[in-house]
Amino acid sequence: MVVFSSVVGYLLVPGVEFDLLKVLLLFIGGVLVSGGASAINQILERDSDKLMARTAPRPLPAGRISVSEAVAVATITGGLGLFIMAYYFNWLSFGVSLASLVLYGFVYTPWKKWNSLAVLVGAVPGALPPLIGWAAGANELSEGGWALFAIQFLWQFPHFWAIAWIAHTDYAKAGFKLLPSDKGPSKWTALQSAMYALLLIPAGLAPFVLELTGWVSAIIVLLAGAFYLYKAIVLYRKCDVPSARKLMFSSYFYLTIVMLALLADKVKM
Repeated sequence: MVVFSSVVGYLLVPGVEFDLLKVLLLFIGGVLVSGGASAINQILERDSDKLMARTAPRPLPAGRISVSEAVAVATITGGLGLFIMAYYFNWLSFGVSLASLVLYGFVYTPWKKWNSLAVLVGAVPGALPPLIGWAAGANELSEGGWALFAIQFLWQFPHFWAIAWIAHTDYAKAGFKLLPSDKGPSKWTALQSAMYALLLIPAGLAPFVLELTGWVSAIIVLLAGAFYLYKAIVLYRKCDVPSARKLMFSSYFYLTIVMLALLADKVKM
C-alpha cells in the first residue's frame, strides 16, 4: 500500500499520463527501496525480534539466514531501487527515496527504544512515498506533493497507535516505547489518535483546494475521514483492544479508498 501511494503521487502530477512501463518501474523501485529499509530494520532489531511473538518467525531471529546474507539483501535491494529512481526518473526522486531509507533504517529504528517520539520520526519516511512519486513525475517538490505527504503523515498516528495498543505487551518485552503514555494504552493515546484523525479531514481536502482533484473525491475523502474519526472516538470511549483493532482496520480502508478516489477523480489539465 505504501508503494501504491507512490504510484498515486506520480499519476496525480498535472500533465502526467498513465504509462504502464513507468508505473511498473516506479512500483518496482519503491518495493526495492522499502524492502531495503525493512531489511535494515530487521538486521538492527534481530535480537529484539526474538522476544516478540509477531516477529520471532522472521528470517533472522528464526535463524533461516545469517546477518551477512541479510546485509547483502539490504544492499542489493536498496541500491537497485535507488538506481531505478535515479536512472529512469530523476535525481530528486532518488534523493527523497534515499532520505526515506536512511530515516527509516537508521533513525526511526533505533529511536523506538529511546522514547515515543519515534512514532513522529517514523511518520516522516512513512509519508514520503507519495512525495517520491510526485518528485518522479514533476521533478520538483511542489504543493501537490506536500499535500499528499500531509495526508499520509497524519494518517499514520491513529494507524500506528492502534497497532501499538494491540501489540503493547509484545512491544514492551522488546523495550520499544511507542505509545505516548508511559502507562501503556490509555485515554491519552486514544485522545491523540482522535486529534490526528480530526486534522486529517481538512488535510484530505488539500488536493481539491489545489485543483488536482474534483468534487467527487472531495466528498469521498470527507466521508472516509469522518468514518476514521468515528473509530478513533470509539477507541477513546471504550479504551479496549477490540476498538483498537477496528481502528487499525479502518486505517487500511481509509488510505486505500482515499488514494483510489483521488486517482480516479484527477482533474485533467
